[in-house]
Amino acid sequence: MLLRGQDGIRFYITVNPGSEFATGLDDYLRTLPGNITVLPWKEAVRYEFDLAVACAVHASMHRLHAPLVVLPHGAGYNRLVTESTGDPVSAAGLSRRELTYRRRVFPSVVGLTHSEQFGRLADWCPEALPRAREVGDLCHDRMQHSADSRDRYRAALGAVDGRRLVVVNSTWSEHSLFAHALDLPSSLIAQLPADEYTVAVILHPNIWAKHDPEAILAAATRSGLRLIPPHQGWQATVVAADCLIGDHGSVSFYGAALRHPTLLVTSGAAELDPRSPTYAFGQAAPALDPHSDLLAQIEQAMAKHDPASLQSITDRSLGRRGRSGELLATLLHDFLPAVDRPAKAPDLPPYPAPVPLPAESPTAYDVEGECRGSEVSLRRFPIVVPEHHRPRGFHVASTEEPVRELKFTAEVLARTTIRAERPAEHWLAEASADWPSAGVLVAALGEARHLVRLPDGLLLEAQAEEAWGTTEPLLDPLLLGSALVLWLADGGEPALLPDHGLTIRTGTHLTRVAFTARPA
Repeated sequence: MLLRGQDGIRFYITVNPGSEFATGLDDYLRTLPGNITVLPWKEAVRYEFDLAVACAVHASMHRLHAPLVVLPHGAGYNRLVTESTGDPVSAAGLSRRELTYRRRVFPSVVGLTHSEQFGRLADWCPEALPRAREVGDLCHDRMQHSADSRDRYRAALGAVDGRRLVVVNSTWSEHSLFAHALDLPSSLIAQLPADEYTVAVILHPNIWAKHDPEAILAAATRSGLRLIPPHQGWQATVVAADCLIGDHGSVSFYGAALRHPTLLVTSGAAELDPRSPTYAFGQAAPALDPHSDLLAQIEQAMAKHDPASLQSITDRSLGRRGRSGELLATLLHDFLPAVDRPAKAPDLPPYPAPVPLPAESPTAYDVEGECRGSEVSLRRFPIVVPEHHRPRGFHVASTEEPVRELKFTAEVLARTTIRAERPAEHWLAEASADWPSAGVLVAALGEARHLVRLPDGLLLEAQAEEAWGTTEPLLDPLLLGSALVLWLADGGEPALLPDHGLTIRTGTHLTRVAFTARPA
């Protein structure tokens, strides 16, 4: 992006020793696109290069035979890591122990994201000040440049039809959200109405290196949670968000810098430099109590959000906004005099759309709602872990629900597979005998068209209507069945459905449904 292979530059990647989280990193790097050669560290330190760029500094890097440009790998320099810095006060990346070898500064350039960092560097390693350069934050600038792709990102995450996207993120360490509220993603799936919210989770790569997020969050992903792999779209997910819940990691900080409502489960104060913007961010950002009503806290945070409330803090870490690409390209080309400089500053392409791990639609919901004439307003809450579920209203299930007891007591049973083996009418007749507690049965015929059997045996074909100028509608068969249960309980007369239809409201989204009786 900033340096181009077509200009005759060859690219190599190597991993220096010293990190307990490096397992499998070489294998991942070999999957990167482009003409990039992965070198073992023992080979890399034998050759000479025109330039080396590192996203974090380590004393072992003095062995590289190349000018070294060091850049932060997050939103500035904030964390206290005694194992790296050798002292309890220096921020990682700015300490004398990391930046010097035999009392001499070995990086050619220490990249800073904001002028604020010059003062802290002067306190901890003043001999490195002549090598320091303010280069802005390329990650943040590219996220800002990706704003026009927000709709595409949201569609990839299921945030459509009026759904708002809540993004949970966690850094690593004992002070992280992951360490304090491991069950939060599952609780959000269970407490947020599925037709009004989508939940995605971003976890620091170090968590993936040491744990198994797929197994930990398996029940939630079976109920709609979008789990973002560490290298497949976290930046785009932040751009797409309506609300972030996190900790003192860079993802939360970037979310606030993009002016999203941002709530913190933990501030991470114990492992942050008290002079850093991230420490101030942790003290100022509103908190979320993972053990209280999550829906109420999120709705209140979004309703009362002031987009400028944290800007004075995020501005202290994100200097030279919009210019990082230009500044970094100029800096890097200074070390490559034989390479022609581009005529203009490089364009920052939008981030690729996120690719969450496969998620499934919930197969059982707890439903509550009310009717006003032919309009039914309802909320559906996925039943993630049945034994821990607190009932709200009535529950509905699809035939694929693995907990058989839920199907036996469901007031709606739906076959959601469109091209099933048994004809829809035949299946409805059989299911009415096999599942007597289900007063409403639904068999999917398409994405927005279903066959319905009501308690009195009446068969109706339901079709979501296309309003002028709107996208092609979708109609979940379990949503349709839930609305019919509520309407019938309110005294609705089944024979009137073909004449008047129903309007289903989920949050701000309306779906108009027409019904057709079997032709004579």
